[in-house]
Amino acid sequence: MKRAILSLTILGLISVPAFAGSATANLSVTASVSANCTISTAPVAFGAYDPVSANAATNLNGTGTLTVACTKGATATIDLGNGSNLSGGTRRMGSGSDFLNYSLYKDAARTQVWGTGLAGGTTLTYNSASKNSVAITVYGTVPQAQDVTVGAYTDTVVATINY
Repeated sequence: MKRAILSLTILGLISVPAFAGSATANLSVTASVSANCTISTAPVAFGAYDPVSANAATNLNGTGTLTVACTKGATATIDLGNGSNLSGGTRRMGSGSDFLNYSLYKDAARTQVWGTGLAGGTTLTYNSASKNSVAITVYGTVPQAQDVTVGAYTDTVVATINY
């Protein structure tokens, strides 16, 4: 037993570090957060257009969605392109050689045309309050009484977010 105590004492003496003093310094830790945004879309699906009765005197309205997420504090502008079938400043959905006019708006009243490539059109400004995704509604209208051929009409509009 004496031998075990003596061994532990010797080990304790050997492993004790000897300090002559100490010094301190501040370690800076830094990071930067850059503005970043993502955008995705859900279509504006107008449904059935009936130029003979239902839409002979009434516009056909529809909505779509842009889902946007930006770094908190980022300011962005969102623009909608002209579409693939623009003619005379009017967006058009195509079906073969036939076209169905439509417009896209920033507001539910459908008075603020969305798209800088169109007469009177503007972008939408988005100020991010958090990094969480936000759904932004796109309001659409197909004007009444268009004389169009039976078919499935489509167009592709590019949504761009600049930040």
